[in-house]
Amino acid sequence: MNDSLDNYFIIKDSVVHGKGLFSINKFSSGQTITKIEGEIINADECVKRELKGNVYIFWKEDDIYIDVVNYSIIKYINHSCDYNCDVDEDENGNLILIAAKEIEQGEELTIDYGYGEIYQNCTCSRCENKMLANKN
Repeated sequence: MNDSLDNYFIIKDSVVHGKGLFSINKFSSGQTITKIEGEIINADECVKRELKGNVYIFWKEDDIYIDVVNYSIIKYINHSCDYNCDVDEDENGNLILIAAKEIEQGEELTIDYGYGEIYQNCTCSRCENKMLANKN
């Protein structure tokens, strides 16, 4: 499904944060949305890039990360505690974005970034993770 991402997504202003990634099509729960592609880097390089402000890096496994900053519109996917997408691995070992629940045409695609600092700045209205992070 990665032939031309422009056929499946649009980037526009988001109520979540800045720009967001929106679906042009409807997706069923569990359906593969896209393969996550980018530059393969190790943990040391990941840290260097994050210190320079690059936040468009996905952890794959062990010492393997995928930097999507120059490769994919997937970098526009925002965080939500009430997310509608998950990141998983397919049978070939590729990172993929899948629908965590039914996604309607025009809906913003979101994932749970899954690290503590994000919950302190999360703007969702019913964020249980934010409450837990603020107690610590």
